Amino acid sequence: MTEEFETPDVITDDDKLWALLGWIFAPVIPFIVLLLEDKKARPFIRYNAMQGLVAGIVAVVLSIILSILIPCIGSLGGVAIWIYLIYLGIQAFGGKWVEVPVLTDFSKKQGWV
Repeated sequence: MTEEFETPDVITDDDKLWALLGWIFAPVIPFIVLLLEDKKARPFIRYNAMQGLVAGIVAVVLSIILSILIPCIGSLGGVAIWIYLIYLGIQAFGGKWVEVPVLTDFSKKQGWV
């Protein structure tokens, strides 16, 4: 589920690339991006990095829990989540402000995005 918002800033190719990398390599790259002043100053990069960080942490936790409880399902669940993150990264690379149903609302309530 994606939605495009109006922003005063132009979304550059660099913004799109960092957003894509943030989703694919979540939660590592989003964490690094949020430490880089020039990158986190860009609204599109910061939005996608924060979303990717939250989604990546949730993915890792779910994958660990599922792997402990049901090893086969846990492994497949981790792969399925990663494929979904790649899909979200492709959407972000297209210049869309990606929304993950529960995580985006949670991030907005916390004031992270």
